[in-house]
Amino acid sequence: MVVTAVAVVRQRDLFAAVMLTGIFSLLSAGLFVDWDAVDVAFTEASVGAGIVTVLMLGTLALTAPTEKKAVHSRILPLVVVTLTGAALIYGTLDMPLYGDPEAPINRHVVPRYLNESLEETNVPNVVAAVLASYRGYDTLGETTVIFTAGIGVLLLLGGRRRNKGGGRK
Repeated sequence: MVVTAVAVVRQRDLFAAVMLTGIFSLLSAGLFVDWDAVDVAFTEASVGAGIVTVLMLGTLALTAPTEKKAVHSRILPLVVVTLTGAALIYGTLDMPLYGDPEAPINRHVVPRYLNESLEETNVPNVVAAVLASYRGYDTLGETTVIFTAGIGVLLLLGGRRRNKGGGRK
């Protein structure tokens, strides 16, 4: 994934950059499957590798095939990215190790879901119970955001103005 990300950043051919971002999303989906987050992997594969790649190719059809050489300084973006990365890493320092059985989520939340979800929700599948019942509003919110983004993209791509004669410009 790191090699793909570096290749995207260094690429001047926009078609190749779009294809590499699709590959990056597909690799991310595979990583999510490896981490047993199949729902996130499915979303990443369909949205990241699918819809976004198609939309970027559509956008590319309306633009130049290569990136123009930037005139501005590269120092400010480097500083912003470095500071943002440092803040994100700092924010993860107090997190428990991945897979730690003594982590709070494994000691409190997971046992409750496994032991009480059938009784509380009457849904035999624990994952479905968590996504539909316990996190129902969260899932509805995610669906609303994706729907709104899709409608926004459709409005941006399909919203050509009519000229005074009634035909399209």
